[in-house]
Amino acid sequence: MELKRVVVTGLGAVTPVGNTVPEFWENLVNGVSGAGPITHFDASKFKTQFACEVKNFNATDFIDRKEARKMDLYTQYAVVAAKEAVTDAGLDTEKEDLNKIGVILGVGIGGIHTFEEEVAGYEKTKDTIGPKFNPFFIPKMIADIASGQISIMYGFHGPNFTTTSACASSSNAIADAFNYIRLGKANVIVTGGAEAAIFPAGVGGFNAMHALSTRNDDPQHASRPFSGSRDGFVMGEGAGCLILEELEHAKARGAKIYAELAGVGASADAYHLTASHPDGLGAKLVMHNALEDAGMNPEDIDYINVHGTSTPVGDISEVKAIKELFGEHAYKLNISSTKSMTGHLLGATGGVEAIACVLSVKNDIVPPTINHEEGDNDEEIDYSLNFTFNKAQQRTVRAALSNTFGFGGHNACVIVKKYTE
Repeated sequence: MELKRVVVTGLGAVTPVGNTVPEFWENLVNGVSGAGPITHFDASKFKTQFACEVKNFNATDFIDRKEARKMDLYTQYAVVAAKEAVTDAGLDTEKEDLNKIGVILGVGIGGIHTFEEEVAGYEKTKDTIGPKFNPFFIPKMIADIASGQISIMYGFHGPNFTTTSACASSSNAIADAFNYIRLGKANVIVTGGAEAAIFPAGVGGFNAMHALSTRNDDPQHASRPFSGSRDGFVMGEGAGCLILEELEHAKARGAKIYAELAGVGASADAYHLTASHPDGLGAKLVMHNALEDAGMNPEDIDYINVHGTSTPVGDISEVKAIKELFGEHAYKLNISSTKSMTGHLLGATGGVEAIACVLSVKNDIVPPTINHEEGDNDEEIDYSLNFTFNKAQQRTVRAALSNTFGFGGHNACVIVKKYTE
């Protein structure tokens, strides 16, 4: 069976550095940090009091007020990003076979804010009026509902589900969408991911694990991947959606094509609940698997958007994996962590960073890793590698690779390349 080619024809983003794709990309290229004090709740007693929140977002600018009330914040982000992507792709639902259009999203946690609110409300009323829950509690909270809401909104009857693999969720969703299309099971799939966990349980839980930066006096410089003074990740939120489309279908309707999805990979560390393998074995394997799937060699990659969360252990193991797999070519690559600007969007990170890779390939620009200061080095990191510190770099980007790794040892990788006939 000959596999079909898959291209990217639409993009949509709601992020801490921009609520549309053009705004997101402009701020990435210019090295703008999305970090600041937490406003979603009073975090004054928490060890970490800052995050990369989405700003100036009003769901009712895009969604009917009554419908928006039925959605957790993560679903609102997903729906708005999907609407931008569908519009960007120029999909005409009046002319399409809706049975062949699907929605596959990645979500790490889901409606944690809704869960908090409902349980808190129960605790307040259980001794007086008994258990009282919103009838939309469950459908607002569950992790699969964002993909369901998008399919209902457009009448898409194709494959519809959600992948959950912690911070690899969105990349696994993109991989699933890719495979459905190249196997001929769908013409178009809305994919990517969403997350909104900057609430007490999310921040408190990650604080308890000592996973978050506590640089409360300087939030904008807290996410500093590959720098010696890094002390944990900065939590982000938002959504990133891509329209994946079978090539001939896209050509037949005259769609613009951003890039081609070349290959995907998956692997497991099989090592620890939360820590990456210290030698980067799972990270090396997932990149190898993606290259093999794409029929590409390490020398074909020009840019790696790394997982690079700014954690003491994780950054080191990923660098080891890159050096081991790419050999001498590792020194010809551009490497950058856009989490230095967006923070870590957890289950949404793969979608947002796949968009960054697509635009890097399209525009031949590599966004930077910000916040690295001269002399702020880690003796275990090889600074002969080009981490694209502090300033975007122009170069030909034939192909870009996006790494995402999640708690539980889940690893997922996506490769996009320039589209050619």
